[in-house]
Amino acid sequence: MERGILEQRRKAGGAVMDREYRCRVVAWWTSGKTGLAKSESAPNTIHFAAPPEFGGLEGRWTPEELLLAALAGCFTTTFKTVAAAARFDYTDLEVTAEGAVEKSDSGYCFTHMVLHPTVTISGETRREQALELLEKTKNLCLVSRALASSPRFEPSVEISKLPSTTGPAASLSDSL
Repeated sequence: MERGILEQRRKAGGAVMDREYRCRVVAWWTSGKTGLAKSESAPNTIHFAAPPEFGGLEGRWTPEELLLAALAGCFTTTFKTVAAAARFDYTDLEVTAEGAVEKSDSGYCFTHMVLHPTVTISGETRREQALELLEKTKNLCLVSRALASSPRFEPSVEISKLPSTTGPAASLSDSL
């Protein structure tokens, strides 16, 4: 993070990250067509499902929408910090994130994602500064930068201590 932003936070009495910040989210499939995701830092769980295009339920967040929400949310919070450090006043910021998923030879993937930030200011004289701060935010947005890297993959398998009540073995025993 830039030195000016850190100084601004220190003066305001806000938290400042030293070297590392860790976060953790756990997701699990509940039953049928829905799952839950929970963060250690938030009290509410998020209900999610596959998109209806993949046989999921309508009216639930999809993993693809959650990714776009993370991108738009990160841009929004980063802009707030960048604008505060620059002592830049604005009336509103709305960030729309769009993505397209297409089928490729290796499976489905995002073919593109687009951020549409719109900052509302009080007058024309600050337009150029607003554009500069939006560009700076684009370069500092953590989620946007993370999308350029592949996550490390560390799989594990656990053995249940209870007999399975779902799956092929349970269906077979039910029919006997």
